[in-house]
Amino acid sequence: MIRIKDVVQKALSTGYLTIEAENQLRQLLSTQYDLEDFNAFMSLQEAAMTGKVKQESRERCGIK
Repeated sequence: MIRIKDVVQKALSTGYLTIEAENQLRQLLSTQYDLEDFNAFMSLQEAAMTGKVKQESRERCGIK
């Protein structure tokens, strides 16, 4: 099973979060996860807020 940290690592390495990855994260966050996954998700949030990771969903909506 894929983990939150795996999805996050891919987004951080590519600098891009796809809609598919966002959906995976939503699903994974609705289940139990550990502190490592939580911290990875928080790192992704920070990267998105600082512009290090772009989100496909925001690009489609015209949000920067």
